[in-house]
Amino acid sequence: MSTNRFGVRTLAVLAVAGIAVLGTPAIASAHVSAQPAEFTQGGRATFAFRVPNERDNAGTTKIEVTLPKDTPLTSVRTRPLTGWKAEVVKGKLDKPVTVSGKEVTEAFTSITWTAEPGTKIGINEYQEFYVALGTLPEKDTLLLPTKQTYENGEVVDWSQAPGADGKEPEHPAPALKLAPKKAGDDGHDGHGGHGTTPAANGTDTHEASASTNSDQTARYLGGAGLAVGALGLGFGVGAILRSRRKA
Repeated sequence: MSTNRFGVRTLAVLAVAGIAVLGTPAIASAHVSAQPAEFTQGGRATFAFRVPNERDNAGTTKIEVTLPKDTPLTSVRTRPLTGWKAEVVKGKLDKPVTVSGKEVTEAFTSITWTAEPGTKIGINEYQEFYVALGTLPEKDTLLLPTKQTYENGEVVDWSQAPGADGKEPEHPAPALKLAPKKAGDDGHDGHGGHGTTPAANGTDTHEASASTNSDQTARYLGGAGLAVGALGLGFGVGAILRSRRKA
């Protein structure tokens, strides 16, 4: 009788463990990142700055992104987010730069999201801030240094570029990987926001693409959780059978 009770208790523990694994949501990236992060040179990009809160004693109340001046962006739009005020700053460049065959003397320099009273990214939470940028420069990577400010005044500067060895630094800057434009490609290829013009409110089909990528990731993690739960259950059943044989 005691062996049967032991077996029942073991199965119950394994079942709870399996439910816990399957019920665990996908964890946000450990640092500020761009999601999705691959686009085409010379096109446009619609993506989200994914910002996880990494402190257990304070929430995030401000995000400031520095935009490049050497390869200026001629178009910047933000998607409205309840509880957050977005400010896009535009200023004169130190010297004119040619973009898409045109001389540019001023460009967007920064984007800042500030939490309104009562709003913050809380402990164990993350938030996504959508933007549409263009025209993307003709280079492999576009770094977007970002400062994350906590309600206690702490500022974390995510601005480091990858090392020469390709290793990720301690505080990596959000980055977009830019692929060369293919022959006959006008930038309107529909991959993650390439060459698109966002609507006035900042929403478009490529934001749905970003959500789809997140959903697929969640499904993969859920499937992995199911496999782990099933494996644990199999080990538990085997242990029970071995115990009963010894008895």
